[in-house]
Amino acid sequence: MTVHAADSTHRIVVGVDGSQGSKTALKWAMNQAGLTGASVEAITTWQDPAQYGTAYGWTTTAFEGDTYATAMVKVLDDTIAEVAAQMPHPVTVLAQVIEGHPVEALLHAAAGAELLVVGSRGHGTFAGIMLGSVSQHCVQHAPCPVVVVP
Repeated sequence: MTVHAADSTHRIVVGVDGSQGSKTALKWAMNQAGLTGASVEAITTWQDPAQYGTAYGWTTTAFEGDTYATAMVKVLDDTIAEVAAQMPHPVTVLAQVIEGHPVEALLHAAAGAELLVVGSRGHGTFAGIMLGSVSQHCVQHAPCPVVVVP
């Protein structure tokens, strides 16, 4: 996992699930961090499908041979590497993979952050929706300003 020391006083939290929307959100967060001197906390979550059920668009066989946590570490690291390669200047990124519901994890991480950044939609199958359920909950309940990147 990609981990760098983060400046806890200047943090931008961003939700990452490997979708194109989350890559765009991560790029926006990294650009903003470069402008403001903040660090980025890139967070992805996972849930045991036996305990929570599977999300729309995902199946329990999506990560054959790996645990969900291990697979999500790879998704997060790959996403950070892909987006970082597009950045003109390096930005400090702390990668975190958290077990639990995305909304709960993001809202908890956003406590004390300058911004919470999310994509407008993730991996859900309802492509026509303008705002996904995670981004909608974050906008309504975050303890800091939220940026929803289309």
